[in-house]
Amino acid sequence: MPLDAGPVRDGGPMPSPADFAGHVALVTGAARGIGRATALRLHRGGAAVACLDRDAPVLAGLVNQITAEGGRALALGCDVSRDVEVAEAVGRVVRDFGRLDAVHANAGIQRYGTALDVTEAQWQEVMDCNVKSAFLTARHSLPHLIATGRGAIVITASAQGFAAQRNVVHYSTSKAALVGLTRALAVDHAAQGVRVNCVCPGSVDTPMLRAAADRFGRDRPDGVQGLLAEWGRAHPLGHLCAPEEVAEVVAFLLSERAAFITGAAVSVDGGLIARLGAALPE
Repeated sequence: MPLDAGPVRDGGPMPSPADFAGHVALVTGAARGIGRATALRLHRGGAAVACLDRDAPVLAGLVNQITAEGGRALALGCDVSRDVEVAEAVGRVVRDFGRLDAVHANAGIQRYGTALDVTEAQWQEVMDCNVKSAFLTARHSLPHLIATGRGAIVITASAQGFAAQRNVVHYSTSKAALVGLTRALAVDHAAQGVRVNCVCPGSVDTPMLRAAADRFGRDRPDGVQGLLAEWGRAHPLGHLCAPEEVAEVVAFLLSERAAFITGAAVSVDGGLIARLGAALPE
């Protein structure tokens, strides 16, 4: 079952307090899914939002929506696995908005395979997009977050950073690495006023999950929707997660309400990794 991507139920934006008024936030992987939901949540909380993604046309639509709602946003087409592009993007954010307070390092991809069939190039693709991108985003953001005296970073890890399924050796490894990166950054930069946490979602209803469901469920008698429902039932809460539900946790961790939380890996998984012996569909 692909994780990081849910529901088959009605979601919708949650009420957003003005908890980011005057703040500037940066979100990677912002064009779709959790990143998009987070960008909208931070905007609706009062932040100016820099949205980074490789899919510039889709990103432009998000920024148009934010500006139509009266917010301030910046679309930056960027490959966040490339150091020079991340450095340029962060520099542009600070030039345009004057500061940087909050970062959601969310970019990531899902791939399949075991150690016997994953090529070196496929391994490196996942590590670059999932791990290197978060490191580079943190590296170039940290000087500006330190300057605020109250900066915060949230990284999107996964339930698969703690419990693996079959056939995702490079993906699961990358998500475990992000938990370690979170803790190392938190320890290194706590004294400089920067908090670093990660969220560990179960299955969230994103285009990434929908693509996986199409791949594995198209030949099932109950089709793709049946497979999505089955993946939802694997969670003790019995359904998949809306991107907005993860975004709300990200927003909390980035906000002053979480002022004494750092180095935490927060599960947003419907109880998935809490249940002993849970039988997950493959």
